[in-house]
Parts: sequence; C-alpha cells; structure tokens
Amino acid sequence: MPSFDIVSEVDMHEVTNAVDQTNREIGNRFDFKGTGAKVEQTDATIALKGENDFQIDQMLDILHKKMAKRDIDIAALEAGKIETSGNKATLPITVRQGIDQDTARKIIKLIKETRIKVQTSIQGEKVRVSGKKRDDLQAVISMLRDVSIELPLQYINFRD
Repeated sequence: MPSFDIVSEVDMHEVTNAVDQTNREIGNRFDFKGTGAKVEQTDATIALKGENDFQIDQMLDILHKKMAKRDIDIAALEAGKIETSGNKATLPITVRQGIDQDTARKIIKLIKETRIKVQTSIQGEKVRVSGKKRDDLQAVISMLRDVSIELPLQYINFRD
C-alpha cells in the first residue's frame, strides 16, 4: 500500500551557516561597528543581541535574507518579544522542528474534508498518509501545498 510522511524539518547545519553569515555581515556593516551587536545560536534557539529595537529589526532582516538564500523557510522561525534592559535589547527566536499535535490534527481534518480515500495517522512528530492509489496520495500533497499551514511541510518516504 503506497504511503508517505508529512514532516516539518529544518536543516540545523544550514541554520548555523546562516547565523555565521549574518554575524559576518553585521561585523562588516558600518552602522553596527562598535555596538556589540551579534547573533548567537544554541541548539534550536537563536538570540539577536543589539543596542535597541531598530538594530534588532535590521539584524532580523539580515538573518531572514541569509536563511532564504540557504533554502530555509522562515515560517519555521518563531520570534519572541524583544526584551530591553538598559542599552541592550535581545530577541529570542525558536526554530520549530516537527509537527505538534494540534497542527497534525488540523492536517488530518483537512485531508478528511477532501473525501480522498486515504488513511492518516499521527506518528510522533510526523503524519503518515497511506492509500490504495498513488494518484490519491499525490492529490493530498497538492491539496496541502495549496492550503495555508503555519509550518513549512515536507513530504518524505514516498513508497509504492
């Protein structure tokens, strides 16, 4: 029985490269000279550190451009609130990996509403879709690409 998995994954190595490129550009830009502005990454968390909100916004724009060049969907980034204390501002950003239960249920509900003859199941942080016909699975993939879901989705393990 043909099947595939719906996942939401981000290549963390590419995220690290984008953060390094962002730091390099911040170090070269004249408006950031001597300010101590930088981008730090620990596992799936990125912290933008600067002097004020305006600098943080500029750094976020640079980071988004660098990630877009490396084929990282910025919808996978969840930005927190800018925390200011004195002359320092910090913006925490979380890189979302996997599909949470609520989003998985929403995906399954969308698939069931189409009345395509497939079976769906939640398996940890991914959703497995299986059906008798390959065309039905391809119809599900094209439907999910057209629907707006807040996470970037990938379709892997397509098996006949």
